[in-house]
Amino acid sequence: MDFLKSIAVAASGLRAQSGRMRIIAENIANSDSTAASPGGEPYRRKIATFKNEMDKELGVPLVGLGRVQNDPSEFRIKHEPGHPNADENGNVKYPNVNALVEMTDLREAQRSYEANINIIMASLSGTFCARLR
Repeated sequence: MDFLKSIAVAASGLRAQSGRMRIIAENIANSDSTAASPGGEPYRRKIATFKNEMDKELGVPLVGLGRVQNDPSEFRIKHEPGHPNADENGNVKYPNVNALVEMTDLREAQRSYEANINIIMASLSGTFCARLR
């Protein structure tokens, strides 16, 4: 039964980190998009959150992807008077996405994902070795 518990916990971590990586990829993909109309707001960076869940059947706590929140930080402003979305001062709002932050978050999510894979592999090999004895 401990085998199933460790697999369930690690699998929930895989799902949560996978969702986090999807959100980061969306942020990166929209990092240079502008508003649909002049003076409008561009894409706003999203932040993944996590929540505790309980597997009642196995009796183990799991992790899940929580509500996706919007980053309240300021938009980037560039002075581009010829841009179609420039305001009356010639400024264009760009998303509040910082590529360095996104890549750092992505690397952290990848490492957590790999750690959960290692837990599953260790659980599988441990069970296999126990059956050989």
